[in-house]
Amino acid sequence: MEQSQELTLVARKPYFDLPTACPICLPVYIYLKLSRLPFTLEFNSIYPDSDQIPYVEYGAYVAYNNENDGVIERLKEKSVIDLDSDFQAVPEWISAKAMIDSWLADAIMYELWLGSDASVADKIYYSDLPWPIGKILYLKQVYNVKQRLGITKDNAQWREEQIYKKAKMAYEALSTRLGDQNFLFENRPSSLDACFLGHALFTLQALPETSMLRGKLLQHDNIVRYAEKLKMEFLEAGSSSSVPQPHSSPSSSAQRRGTWNWSSKPKGKPKREKTEEEKKFKKRAKYFLAAQGIAVLLFLSVMGRGSAEVELEDDDEGFSYD
Repeated sequence: MEQSQELTLVARKPYFDLPTACPICLPVYIYLKLSRLPFTLEFNSIYPDSDQIPYVEYGAYVAYNNENDGVIERLKEKSVIDLDSDFQAVPEWISAKAMIDSWLADAIMYELWLGSDASVADKIYYSDLPWPIGKILYLKQVYNVKQRLGITKDNAQWREEQIYKKAKMAYEALSTRLGDQNFLFENRPSSLDACFLGHALFTLQALPETSMLRGKLLQHDNIVRYAEKLKMEFLEAGSSSSVPQPHSSPSSSAQRRGTWNWSSKPKGKPKREKTEEEKKFKKRAKYFLAAQGIAVLLFLSVMGRGSAEVELEDDDEGFSYD
C-alpha cells in the first residue's frame, strides 16, 4: 500500500467505551488497527438502516460493506491491506472464520435485536433520530432479523436454543485454538482476529450483564484475557488514526468516546470525483427524512383509526335495542 494515499474509515458513532459501537463496523476498525497503517475515522449517522456502512475510502477507491463479502474482503482483493495471505488455504483457519462469520454473527444479531431490550440498538443506530422514526425503524429491523434467522412464533424457543448452542460450541473451539497465544493463528494477526476481537469486545462491553451470550463468553478466561490484551495494545496504547470527524454531527459524540486516545489532528482531504455508488448513497439523503416522516404519519393514522373503531365498538355495547 502506498503511504501517499489517504485511508478513511466511515463508521457508526462510538459508545460503550468502544471506538465505534456498531458490531459490523468494529471488526473493520480493528483490522485497520492490526495493520498498523494510519487512517482517519469519520462517523455517519444519516443512514441508520444503510447496509453500505461501514465503508473505507482509499484515494479514488471506495470499499462498501454490502459489496463482495464486506469491506475487509474488498481491501484484500484490491491489495490495499491483506493480513491473510498465508492463511487462505489453511483448513483450520477457514473453519474458524466460518464459525465467527455465521454462528457468532447470528448470536450477536439475535442478542442485539431480539434477546435484549431496545436500549442498546437505540444508542448505536437511532438516538440521533426523532423518537417515532427511530421506533419504526427499530421495529422494521426486528422483523428483518426474524426473517433472516428464520424465527417464527412456533419455532422461536427452538431457534433461540440452537443459536446459543452454536455460540457455545464456537467459543469452546476458539478457546481451545487460542490457548495462551496472543493471536489465533501462528501468533500473528489476521482478519480472523479482527472479527473475533470485535465480537468479543462488543459482547463484553455493549451487551447487558444479563445477556446469555455475554455469560457464555465469560466462561472462557483466555478469551477475556485475549480481548483485554489486544484492546490495550492496539486500541488504547496510542492511535495512528486521526481524530474522528462526523459525517453528520451526531449528538454528544464527543462525550461518548470514553477513554480512547486519538493522536494527530484531522487533515483536510483533497476533493475527488464521486463514484456512482457514492452518488446513489448521498442522493438518498434527499428522500430519507421525507419517507420516514410519511411512514410515521401513516403509522399514526392507522393506530388512530384502530383506536377510534375500538371506542365505537365499546360504546355500542352500552346500548340496548328493544
